[in-house]
Amino acid sequence: MPDTMNLFSPQWDDYELIDTGGFEKLERFGKYLLIRPEPQAIWPKSLSPEEWGKATAVFRKESGSFGDNERGEWSLRPGMEQQWRINYRYGDMQLRFRLGLTAFKHVGIFPEQAVNWNYIYDMVCRQKIDSPQVLNLFAYTGGASLAARAAGAEVTHVDAVRQVIGWSRENMEASRLSGVRWVVEDVPKYVRRELRRGKKYHGIILDPPAYGRGPNGEKWTLEEGMNELMTHCRQLLIPRQSFIVLNLYSMGFSPRIAENLVKAYFPAVRGECGELSVCDRTGNRLPLGVFMRGTV
Repeated sequence: MPDTMNLFSPQWDDYELIDTGGFEKLERFGKYLLIRPEPQAIWPKSLSPEEWGKATAVFRKESGSFGDNERGEWSLRPGMEQQWRINYRYGDMQLRFRLGLTAFKHVGIFPEQAVNWNYIYDMVCRQKIDSPQVLNLFAYTGGASLAARAAGAEVTHVDAVRQVIGWSRENMEASRLSGVRWVVEDVPKYVRRELRRGKKYHGIILDPPAYGRGPNGEKWTLEEGMNELMTHCRQLLIPRQSFIVLNLYSMGFSPRIAENLVKAYFPAVRGECGELSVCDRTGNRLPLGVFMRGTV
């Protein structure tokens, strides 16, 4: 099963990775240009300081913070909004997202995930099942959930942060969709409860963080919790005409790690693994995570 390099589609009108380097990235979300830290962009910037100086918002992290939980502050130019909306289209799928400037450098979507949104949409459409059931774990603001729902799936969206669930609901309503089941819960607890109920799913999507907390302070670490979670997902996933998508973001993880993890629990999986990357204007490929996805 060869690795594949998936690049974010340049046809997304409302997003562009403009330049990378100097441990930063310059991006366009809709009409706004943002500069955010990027620890993997160790090469020098390609564009001029004048081009970078056009940014409408710049995130500066606090001293001593690092990784996905970098805290900091945004410096805004006049006219920059705290919240705005962008669109994403693929085939008949039309999604709309509310973006916002958070204290942890995130803005509400991970653009490299668009290739997975397309995949999820296609997988649900191809299943040709009345109301296929899809479970999205560590689901954040719902791009994958909305892709599955747009294709006709009954979607259960699980995340531990209540404010993120509210954000996801806004995105659903802005995308003129309805019917997603929202669950504010610690993911391992919820999955164990679904097993006791005898629940089954036609698709499971996992975006586990390296470290996190449940709504009641439950501790999650990838190293300690992932194998138990995969064991339970194997029991939840219908073993035919179904799909699984796993994303991993820890720096240093290769696609083979994602592949080995999925194949250990789903030996018959047929699919692909690789890096989720985005190309900037000068052709530099910025890796932003690894994935394994396939059918069982």
